[in-house]
Amino acid sequence: MSIEKIKCLIIGSGPAGYTAAIYAARANLSPVLYEGIQPGGQLTTTTEVDNFPGYPQGITGTEMMDQLKEQAARFGTDVRFGLATKVDLSKRPFKVTIDQEKEIIAETIIISTGATAKYLGLESEETFRGQGVSACATCDGFFYKGKDVAVVGGGDTACEEATYLAGICNKVYMIVRRDVLRASKAMQERVKNTPNIEILWHYNTKEIIGSPMGGVNGAILVHKDGSEKKIDVHGFFLAIGHHPNSELFSEWVETNSEGYILTQGKSTKTNVPGVFAAGDVQDPHYRQAVTAAGSGCMAALDAERFLGENK
Repeated sequence: MSIEKIKCLIIGSGPAGYTAAIYAARANLSPVLYEGIQPGGQLTTTTEVDNFPGYPQGITGTEMMDQLKEQAARFGTDVRFGLATKVDLSKRPFKVTIDQEKEIIAETIIISTGATAKYLGLESEETFRGQGVSACATCDGFFYKGKDVAVVGGGDTACEEATYLAGICNKVYMIVRRDVLRASKAMQERVKNTPNIEILWHYNTKEIIGSPMGGVNGAILVHKDGSEKKIDVHGFFLAIGHHPNSELFSEWVETNSEGYILTQGKSTKTNVPGVFAAGDVQDPHYRQAVTAAGSGCMAALDAERFLGENK
């Protein structure tokens, strides 16, 4: 197994990883970034991105990530395709195995492995992902202005997504498999006091329907009594949670009950000195490209200061 020693290793791409790489490279940390299993992160699964500052005409998620990658490389980041398969954070310098065949010895590590939205597992869900199926109302809700949409879920996230969409859409169906909402009382009240939200109790989604060119135009639901119901919607939003991609590090890095990496105060520092976390892997609240990019900047600055204090 070949061994390589570096100052700053960035694990994972997306807005957090690439932004961390830009700042780390400009600080002469000679960063090496491994893109992971999904180069560019979650944004590459979306179509138009209209809410990232600096793109008045919008941009596709893939184009934006290509530009961020190019910018990171321009400043000297060594961007590589590869997957971290094993880590040892027990002492500095840290050891990271890439693709089970190469060992990186790193003075600092920035974890930016993101989070994965939970889906229902339907074939039709995959067919229409990015064509009406979304896991982020804040990202994609604008495209359904004045239209009817559906939100799956009964927790705080689902209620937040539904009330947000209710402000821009004609009607919002909430598809809830139980007879109660799991959300906080305050969020439940907001939903119940929003006139264009209709809660469909005891329903599961059987199939999302639409056309290859026109995208989603409806969904078939199944009630607990076995009866079926068709709703006409153009947007279908999943709000059943996200899964942070933190398992590889959880033996050493502290996480919360959901697996999100815990960072100290307003910094990106983890409980392991020299290891930092940025983006959705440590953010259960905002999960936006712009906030991920901001935390990537913070992580690079934190890493630079750490190396300056621990030569």
